[in-house]
Amino acid sequence: MVKNVSWIENKGFRQLARMELPGAGQVVVDGNYAYLANMKPPLGTTILDISDPKDPKIVSQIEIPLNVHSHKVNVSGDIMLVNHEKYRSYEGSEVSRGGLKIFDISNKANPREISFVEAGEWGYHRFTFDGRYCYGSPCPEGYEGNIVGILDLKNPEKPEYASMWWAPGQWVGGGEEPRPEGRRCRCHHPIRLGDRLYAGWWLDGWYILDISDLSKPEFVKHIKWQPPYARPTHTTLPIPFDIKGRKILLVSDEEARDQYAPVPNGFIWLVDITEETNPVPISTYRARKDDEPFDPDCWYGCHQPQEQIYGEQTHFAVTWFAGGLRMIDIADPWRVEELGYYIPEPGKGFDITQTNDVYQTPDGLYYITDRLGGFEILEWIG
Repeated sequence: MVKNVSWIENKGFRQLARMELPGAGQVVVDGNYAYLANMKPPLGTTILDISDPKDPKIVSQIEIPLNVHSHKVNVSGDIMLVNHEKYRSYEGSEVSRGGLKIFDISNKANPREISFVEAGEWGYHRFTFDGRYCYGSPCPEGYEGNIVGILDLKNPEKPEYASMWWAPGQWVGGGEEPRPEGRRCRCHHPIRLGDRLYAGWWLDGWYILDISDLSKPEFVKHIKWQPPYARPTHTTLPIPFDIKGRKILLVSDEEARDQYAPVPNGFIWLVDITEETNPVPISTYRARKDDEPFDPDCWYGCHQPQEQIYGEQTHFAVTWFAGGLRMIDIADPWRVEELGYYIPEPGKGFDITQTNDVYQTPDGLYYITDRLGGFEILEWIG
């Protein structure tokens, strides 16, 4: 068990609500509804009415096959996207149908599937969605590891790929020589800012792509710091305004079983990308002073930051598994400051906390999930 961890600790947050829901990998909020992508079948997606954030209520739940993992979700208007990927804990013989499922959610109580984008057995992982394009990480047949797929949903009933991009060595079906990392070289998810895509690529670091022409992404830069650093890169979040005259990329390396070494634990990097062909790491943030060897039963390390940015805010909530939710300030990008934290109680039936995802709304509320169990709505009071 991880040492020196106490549950139910708080500095700067106020709890508004808690629900004992099954574990979830992601939460997104759109209007008066929150959408939770659950961790384990048969439960896929949960839709909550959060019009009263002190009293959220279940509106509907979507079930999935036992061989499918559907732990990611994104929403724009009446369209909801959820991932389907291979569920590794499935012990049966039926091959999973991986891909991206699209729903019409005009009736929140009765979501209606309108299309499905095939992506082999491994399917989709995480993705972002701007209402027209989905910037995702499919693993189509013939590819080793997830790649970038830019999907046009102008007609959500007939989505079409605008383009795909992959790292050299991933298209083994096309005759490319496989990478020695195998599936460890894969896209986690891309994030768009302007005509650039920033994509974490797991144990192959991260990439910057030029998408001035959406039909033909072009390579800009690749950074790989694994090894000597041990953990896979999860999120590459571009800050949409300059901080002290510099362009900043907030990068999270995830505390995960898939790793090069037991330490150091996953943490946050700030990278100066003012000159994008020469990115320079300028600071880091860790939730505690000393690293401890990876504990497979209780992860303690970074997962991911919030991806929502309002105005020129410089404070970001970051999920830290057993370390709960951490609030950091990057106003001085050379010296990241911790402002507060919130470590929830473990979910019902569990002995540990594993805070997994966070979503901030414009009114300053934070919606957090635990990968084992539990959902909370918090207010930052500083």
